[in-house]
Amino acid sequence: MSTTTTPSRHPLAVQHPEIDENSIRLLVETFYGRARQDALIGPIFNATVQDWDEHIGKIADFWSSMLLKTGRYNGAPMRPHLLLSLQGAHFDRWLQLFEATVRELFSPEVAELFIIRARRIADSFEMGIATTRGEIVRPRHAVSG
Repeated sequence: MSTTTTPSRHPLAVQHPEIDENSIRLLVETFYGRARQDALIGPIFNATVQDWDEHIGKIADFWSSMLLKTGRYNGAPMRPHLLLSLQGAHFDRWLQLFEATVRELFSPEVAELFIIRARRIADSFEMGIATTRGEIVRPRHAVSG
């Protein structure tokens, strides 16, 4: 009798064999490799991020905490974004690159799990930034018509 043990996951974690620490790390590395080269958002990332290894590790921890409930991320992700001059086009491009990357790396079912969360994040950041500017904006990405 063969016994294979899989690490137990948090009961609220996404229970899908495609999503693990390695696949999350691959996603983050692949996405940021593309984002850094992008004509619109690349200059923002490259001017802001000083240590790419640290940033990639932090973002991998973020997605691990979100999907696998590891609790490794304990930052405040909105704060650094408030300091940037981000506009709607930046969020749109970030999502476009992110969604293309997850669709390339994962099955449609798993890609959709990432995409739903990424769209909510984009809306949250976009609305939070607008609020600090005294503006009111509606969510544009997570809401379907």
